[in-house]
Amino acid sequence: MASLHELNAADREGFVKMLDGIYEHSPWIAERAYDKKPFSTLAQLKLALVAAVRRATKEEQLGLVRAHPELAGKAAIDGKLTAESTGEQSRAGLTHCTPQEFERLQQLNADYNARFGFPFLLAVRGPRGLGLSRTAIIETFARRLRNHPADEFGEALRNIHRIAEIRLNDRFEQMPSFGRDVWDWAEQLAVHSEPGFAEQHQLTATYLTAAHRAAAADLMQWMRVCGFDSVTLDAVGNVVGRYEADPQEVARGAKTLLTGSHYDTVRNAGKYDGRLGILVPMAAVQSLAEAGIRLKFGIEVVGFAEEEGQRYKATFLGSSALTGHFDPAWLEQADADGITMREAMRSAGLPGELGAIEAIKRDPSGYLGFVEVHIEQGPVLTELDLPLGVVTSINGSVRYVGEVIGVASHAGTTPMGRRRDAACAVAELALYLEQRAAADGDSVGTIGMLEVPQGSINVVPGRCRFSLDIRAPHNEQRDRVAQDTLAELQRICEARGLQVTIEETMRAAAAPCAPDLKRRWAQAVADLGLPVHELPSGAGHDAMKLHELLPQAMLFVRGGNGGISHNPLEAVNDDDADLAVQAFLRLLDTLDDA
Repeated sequence: MASLHELNAADREGFVKMLDGIYEHSPWIAERAYDKKPFSTLAQLKLALVAAVRRATKEEQLGLVRAHPELAGKAAIDGKLTAESTGEQSRAGLTHCTPQEFERLQQLNADYNARFGFPFLLAVRGPRGLGLSRTAIIETFARRLRNHPADEFGEALRNIHRIAEIRLNDRFEQMPSFGRDVWDWAEQLAVHSEPGFAEQHQLTATYLTAAHRAAAADLMQWMRVCGFDSVTLDAVGNVVGRYEADPQEVARGAKTLLTGSHYDTVRNAGKYDGRLGILVPMAAVQSLAEAGIRLKFGIEVVGFAEEEGQRYKATFLGSSALTGHFDPAWLEQADADGITMREAMRSAGLPGELGAIEAIKRDPSGYLGFVEVHIEQGPVLTELDLPLGVVTSINGSVRYVGEVIGVASHAGTTPMGRRRDAACAVAELALYLEQRAAADGDSVGTIGMLEVPQGSINVVPGRCRFSLDIRAPHNEQRDRVAQDTLAELQRICEARGLQVTIEETMRAAAAPCAPDLKRRWAQAVADLGLPVHELPSGAGHDAMKLHELLPQAMLFVRGGNGGISHNPLEAVNDDDADLAVQAFLRLLDTLDDA
């Protein structure tokens, strides 16, 4: 076993020797990281090694990729793998492939090398460190063969860093035990899926279905085992676990820190959206309970029953009930099968009465604020090779639907200069919005729907329906982009001789994170030896509803597979989840010292 103390005390030659084999046949990485010591945490060492690769030339990076062997390739057959690679490929079962699997891997290796010019790299021990199945390896191989070369080169480097991370854990005997608990819980929750999806090995758990209620039951049981003092299911199906403050502080009127996220999912979902924000604080409370530690304040972890708006058009239902903004009309909404929300509630053993729902509104005077941990749902952290990020604001958004009306005419006989093409006008607007949003910091803009009703291949489009989705970290910034975009739409239509109608369909205020809580998240990340990277949230979260009642701040956790979310490929590894739990515990420490 190596130790950070020994590593920090070593000279350059000894330092490189202690890290031999971490990065395949590439001692230059350790040599360049040497000047960054001493390292206070293993995470800091890992990032120093990653940074050395990021600063390298493209040729050096390509050499690093090519220094790694193919999966079940010639080096494996000839017994020429390093000890580390031998163990990893063996653990994944690649030394015991069936003839069909071996043939498939050889073909994939050949196709991949022909397309990209370097070997396919995959951390075969996987996000939990236990090893991927041969089926999962082959499926990933085939999927990534379709990537753009630039994207795939980045993915190859990220897998090299993951391989190195696992090897460092082994060498320094530092296992991410918090993260493995979180990862295992997420896997077990994902067992509960609705009919029609479960058979396809897809995760879907929408509001108050049997799968959703089974997930709630698991969360409640795990909270009890973790050491929560009380665990309840409230009037809308939120799972609420409380870990009380030190008894003396309770007697003095101790406040509570509210945290959590949602456990419902979109259809064919990933395993971490929402659920990670319940499981991370659960692991933190378990750590406190096992150590017999009580804080100056209580901790209330809420698994919000609904955030996605999938079964009913009632997005943020769970958190809206806590803020006192539950819409009574929601109770009479019917799902696709004609079941009203009130009926679904009563079938699930909930009151289904507005009075009971109104009674769960939180009194802000009893709370310190709300914090939420969430998978990023985007590529920023993964492309920066950073496990954690501190959220600055949850973007405000505005949405429109519109229609441009021109003249449908013959595609062959209408001269280009005489056309009144409605689709071209919207296409021009889409290009403008792309440039306008990109020029305005963290703003984003999307035309997600673009439709030519009754269009024909040989007809100039006379009508075009479209949508606009504009988001920014601040309301004023959002509104400037929206105003400029609407003005440009009018200009385009006037220049082309077209008519336009536009209707605003949704407006949500931005939710800037509270400076004090954001500072505490940043300090927690820095205490782990990690750089503090701040970024806005482009997606909505329960935190933006709690923002209406309490100060709030969020921590993002890097997602795998390019940061994809709302997708079965959504991924978090045990090391990143472990760092999230450690950051949460450090946040609690700073609040306890306040």
